[in-house]
Amino acid sequence: MSEIIAGVEIPETSAVAEATRYIRETTSPLLFHHSRRVFLFSSIHARTTALEPDPELLYVAALFHDSGLLTPFSDAEQRFEVDGADHAQAFLRDRGFSSRAVEVVWNAIALHTTPGIPARMGPEVAATNLGVLTDAIGVGLDTLDPAMVEEITAAHPRGDFKNEFLRTFYEGLKHRPNTTYGTVNADILEHFMPDFRRTSMVERVTASAWPS
Repeated sequence: MSEIIAGVEIPETSAVAEATRYIRETTSPLLFHHSRRVFLFSSIHARTTALEPDPELLYVAALFHDSGLLTPFSDAEQRFEVDGADHAQAFLRDRGFSSRAVEVVWNAIALHTTPGIPARMGPEVAATNLGVLTDAIGVGLDTLDPAMVEEITAAHPRGDFKNEFLRTFYEGLKHRPNTTYGTVNADILEHFMPDFRRTSMVERVTASAWPS
């Protein structure tokens, strides 16, 4: 029997079932519930904005989008978004997904915190970003049916989301502060680390090796 929440059907594929199990077991209840809400909000926004994402790819993107905060994919120091994208890439390749499908999900995850770009890309990338914006900072929440929002949060409770989410971000970034350059992630470190100082583009230009 299909699982339906707020009118959104959870895709019934082996990859979806495995992604659900994997993220539930390897992240945290906070990120698992957040990721599922992101899929649900992404799907609802897709309907109202005439986007037509592949539900399976959208689900995998949503489930893995923050996985890089807790389980860095490689020893290389890289943005958590890229870690999550690499996680999803390996997951999909191991299950025989096409190169195009893998690229779509990689882009959706890697760009989910980048302002201004996802909306100009494919439906999975755009929808993932919309779902993240709604669940993380409430963008578009006022346009949604309150009954649907209530059903989603009943199935996947927020709890003390604001405080716990920010703390989770900090824990996932504090050991790799240089990866936050030029991103919203620097805001997190600036809030939690009194001695953190972000480097500006002006400093990088004026301190370069060029004489002028």
